[in-house]
Amino acid sequence: MKKLINDPQAVVAESVEGFVAAHADLVVSSGDEEKLFVSRAGGAVSGKVGLVSGGGSGHEPLHAGFVGLGMLDAAVPGAVFTSPTPDPIVAATVAADGGAGVLHIVKNYTGDVLNFETAAELAELEDVTVTSVIVDDDVAVQDSLYTAGRRGVAGTVLVEKIAGAAAERGDDLEAVAAIATRVNENVRSMGVALTACTVPHAGKPSFDLAEDEIEIGIGIHGEPGRERIPAASADEITERLLTAVADDLQVASGDRLVLLVNGMGGTPASELYIVYRQARALLEQRGASVERSLVGNYVTSLEMQGASVTVLRLDDELLSLYDAPVHTAALRWGA
Repeated sequence: MKKLINDPQAVVAESVEGFVAAHADLVVSSGDEEKLFVSRAGGAVSGKVGLVSGGGSGHEPLHAGFVGLGMLDAAVPGAVFTSPTPDPIVAATVAADGGAGVLHIVKNYTGDVLNFETAAELAELEDVTVTSVIVDDDVAVQDSLYTAGRRGVAGTVLVEKIAGAAAERGDDLEAVAAIATRVNENVRSMGVALTACTVPHAGKPSFDLAEDEIEIGIGIHGEPGRERIPAASADEITERLLTAVADDLQVASGDRLVLLVNGMGGTPASELYIVYRQARALLEQRGASVERSLVGNYVTSLEMQGASVTVLRLDDELLSLYDAPVHTAALRWGA
């Protein structure tokens, strides 16, 4: 294992320390390793719905990279590929509360769901009103090692962006939750792994993949996908991913879309754009219009080589909220 780390047990704490130092104009840390979270510099915005998300580390820039104007108010990093416990989630929720309640955006993994549910109950005891939205955009499998139902993957970024904009414009908690739910209902994703990743404290690859094999439908923790197949061309792989996503979403002629091609951490940007090129062409062949695009590393799996394709169906309101100003470490426009 070759990694730029010191102590495998200190990876998250030291990474958060560096992240906060690098982006001190945007974020602050709780400074408590037992209740570690990152929140907006300047604290909760009075009268605004707070947005809190989190989960296991190793998916950077998710979630801390999306804390700031127009997105999250706080993010809670657990150990690598491990859900944070309820205590730091409660602390982050309280810190994010500006008096209008807090929305938890939770990826659909059993540990995350259970711990955020517990945290919501505990936060209510501290007079914070909490509503939760579960993100389950992965079309690859219905159930996996980590979850009942579909997994939450790169579509989470779009839920956080659009719900964050709704909160920023002054929507109440019920309305922000409804927007987040609407995004989740209209977004689908699927990924591919070319190589496995290595969790620092494990010291070895998280699964076995032969040199001439790829895994279609991989999860962001290395969970099995739909099938393991011989390595293929970029266009062939992209067609498998995009077809599964578009069929599930029932993309039709006239649909207006966001197309997100997400890197898993170890894939060059040049290769991601090759995937984007084919994915966009396939969507346009269906008569759909790609109105907004994102290409890059947004929800990673440490150093895994691979990519995912995410498609969001837009309406006028969702497009307006997507375009609204955002200023975070990992996503920034109009601000």
